[in-house]
Amino acid sequence: MTAAIIRPPAPDGFLPDLNATYRDLTAQNILRDAIENQFGGRIGIVSSFGAESVILLHMIAEIDPATPVIFLNTGKLFGETLRYRDRLQGLLGLTDVRAIGPHPVDLKSHDPKGNLWSRDTDGCCHIRKVLPQARAIEGFDALITGRKRFQTGAREHMDIIEQDSDGRYKINPLANWQLDDLKDYIETHNLPRHPLVKDGYLSIGCMPCTSRVEAGGDYRSGRWAGSDKDECGIHIDGDGI
Repeated sequence: MTAAIIRPPAPDGFLPDLNATYRDLTAQNILRDAIENQFGGRIGIVSSFGAESVILLHMIAEIDPATPVIFLNTGKLFGETLRYRDRLQGLLGLTDVRAIGPHPVDLKSHDPKGNLWSRDTDGCCHIRKVLPQARAIEGFDALITGRKRFQTGAREHMDIIEQDSDGRYKINPLANWQLDDLKDYIETHNLPRHPLVKDGYLSIGCMPCTSRVEAGGDYRSGRWAGSDKDECGIHIDGDGI
């Protein structure tokens, strides 16, 4: 992989001023400003087409359906996720969905039998998620994410707009949303849910590392259940997982 592009740091006052502005805007208006004004032609969204992905995808489709959507196909996804992606792409009229995956050389070197997940989840995430995404986002100056503060401890204090160490901006328009907000938006706009949600999968990733959430369980307790892992690495600034 070629060396990463290092972008200049944000100008003085840019991030605090924009965060102050975005705090008073709806998620839709945050997206509109980011897509049409702040980062026009240089912004995309990374989407897992998971349990709540339809919310941001619906908002973006109403602003600019040609906004690039990066879909990370790890090779370990549920079939339901792939079919859901196809359904949403057609339903919302998204015209630039880019499916990316792990490099064959990385798989041959580190996961030739396809079972790395069973002994090294961090290593599996690194070759199937972190490295492919790093290649795919190289040309973007800003990325939209669906992260919410309530999801994990690491996300509890994140800003609506951030800048990573390589200078790329990260926009989190749903940062302040709660579960009820997500549910209300989907119901209000009559949007289709991921088919696994009704079976108790509340946060959906790769098939081997995703399980149903038991009654009373935490929202993300079905991800890497039984371990202290709660991030795959694609949203952590830096090379580590």
